[in-house]
Amino acid sequence: MSENPFVVIAPDVKLGKNVRFSKFINLYGCSIGDNTKIGAFVEIQKNAHVGANCKISSHTFICEGVTIEDDVFVGHNVAFINDTYPRATAEGGALQTEADWKVEYTRVKRGASIGSGSTILANLSIGENAIIGAGSVVTKDVPANAIAAGNPARVLRRIEDKG
Repeated sequence: MSENPFVVIAPDVKLGKNVRFSKFINLYGCSIGDNTKIGAFVEIQKNAHVGANCKISSHTFICEGVTIEDDVFVGHNVAFINDTYPRATAEGGALQTEADWKVEYTRVKRGASIGSGSTILANLSIGENAIIGAGSVVTKDVPANAIAAGNPARVLRRIEDKG
């Protein structure tokens, strides 16, 4: 799909309109919504979904099982996790294959922002318009309109209504 040798987009990627790419990107088996911008050195794996009007900053890893809804900001060097108990080998000692483990899911809801350097563990959701502080390790659900930060991330306060 890409004519840029520094952008690898597999033929099975579903791209919306006006998606913008930096260099050194690896996308396969995922979907990207309209008007989303993908920074340099980003990998988005199969069965991951990024909504419309998102900004995915450089050096971010979005693994299988992650759904990012519309209007989400993901800072630089954010890593998502999809396996609570990762192992390199199966019981018999051979390297694990897809048959040896089960993908765990994560959802980032509309309008959320994730600060640079954060790690987002599996089996959780980040609520609408929530803000995750830079360098946080998110280990449990973050409610809508909350600001959470730290290791582990804790809700610090609610975002005030602007209406």
